[in-house]
Amino acid sequence: MSVLVGKKAPVFKTNAVINGNEIVENFSLKQYLGKKYVVFFFYPADFTFVCPTELIAFQEQISEFEKRDVAVVGASTDSAFSHWKWLQTEQNDGGIKGVKYPIVADQTLMISKNYDVLAGDFDYDDEGNDIFEGAPQAYRGLFLIDKEGVVRHQVVNDMPLGRSIEEALRVVDALQFTEEYGEVCPANWKKGKGGLKATQEGIADYLSKNH
Repeated sequence: MSVLVGKKAPVFKTNAVINGNEIVENFSLKQYLGKKYVVFFFYPADFTFVCPTELIAFQEQISEFEKRDVAVVGASTDSAFSHWKWLQTEQNDGGIKGVKYPIVADQTLMISKNYDVLAGDFDYDDEGNDIFEGAPQAYRGLFLIDKEGVVRHQVVNDMPLGRSIEEALRVVDALQFTEEYGEVCPANWKKGKGGLKATQEGIADYLSKNH
């Protein structure tokens, strides 16, 4: 798997559904450059089982992300129309109605491939014909992108393993803390706790106060 941390996030333009009901063309994360952090996450497919719990959970916490100047953007290899249909379906019928953040359509599979979360891959058969082996779906990848467009955190789960939205918020808090104070965040750091200076003395001081 590619490690994108420290690198510019792969760019793209594609269809997406925004505001829960509007299909737009040429959606790009570049609109957030210099303005917002981005939590960009992939999920396997619309109209499934674990996926709606994640997308709804992100929406339930959207005000917390907005307080932190973070845009949340989802993506799967489904079409924009499939996204739109799912967004019109009531939650008690397996839908995600009420989700308002953008959901990207990656029908070409190239966005998932460039972020290296595609479960399958392109190949050739014995006659030289293009084939696709594996699942044309994305693993549960999540990427925290800073205002300069650089990936600062990534995590990828297998398809059955749902993610923690609280952990996504914690990592946002940690990044913003280090940017503001110039200190690093130790194990299990949470917002409201102090950091430590990246020196031997700083580590010793932290350990003496916390152990």
